[in-house]
Amino acid sequence: MSGGTAPGDRKTRPSDAAVEQRRQEILDHVIEQGEARIDDLTARFKVSLMTMHRDLDDLAERRLLRKLRGKVEAYPALTVESAARFGDTLHRGEKDALGEAAARHVHPGQTVFVDDSTTLLPLVTRLAEIDSLTVVTNSLRAARVLGDGGADVVLAGGRYSREYDSCAGPEVLGLLDSIRADVSFVSVTAVAVGRLFHPDRDYAELKKAALKVANHNVLVVDHSKFGRTATYAHGDVGDYDLLITGEATPTEEIEAALNAGTAIEIVEHVAEGQPYDS
Repeated sequence: MSGGTAPGDRKTRPSDAAVEQRRQEILDHVIEQGEARIDDLTARFKVSLMTMHRDLDDLAERRLLRKLRGKVEAYPALTVESAARFGDTLHRGEKDALGEAAARHVHPGQTVFVDDSTTLLPLVTRLAEIDSLTVVTNSLRAARVLGDGGADVVLAGGRYSREYDSCAGPEVLGLLDSIRADVSFVSVTAVAVGRLFHPDRDYAELKKAALKVANHNVLVVDHSKFGRTATYAHGDVGDYDLLITGEATPTEEIEAALNAGTAIEIVEHVAEGQPYDS
């Protein structure tokens, strides 16, 4: 009888889901620390050096971090928060809860505007399940999700940004000036004491223009965006009828919204590190 390896002796290959979960945890750690040595990551996650390089190569190819000689670096904080390629990596449990809460403000047959913010992607997924919607968006990813779900999609085209996977510029502003929606959903990159900011002028202008589109304007913001600024201001929380945010949002930011006369909906969410079904 020829020799062989008993089933119990074989090293079980982790599932694709387990590998992706480990890579997510590696990315979270690098973002939190700013940078990390590859040797330290190998020890921290208890994998071989070859496996760690494979994980980091994958994350670098997806432009989620920078791989250098002997170490890896995170992208700047505002880039991480605003770029489309990070949309599925940060505060996922909270964003999902925000999306569920926001979807309750939409009814079959309405016209809805959704901007390109990654915070709104869980909302977009839910909009695809609501009957007879017309959805206006400048996000190519949102348009694909909504189109697959059967919504009537109006894509606001203009200058395409690979960084945000969306369009901005005069053409988008022109379309927004010609439509009317029942409800508009917008998120932001940074909020400081009620003031709203974005690092790109065209997108700051788009968010201001979106306020004129709908009968009811909803701002959806996860807690991490508060207490920060970026280059271009585009109004304040008081411009919106409703703010939907997470329970970890700073008290002073809640008070700023209340003082501005904005209604607030605070939602509970799955704690970071808990399982999340995307």
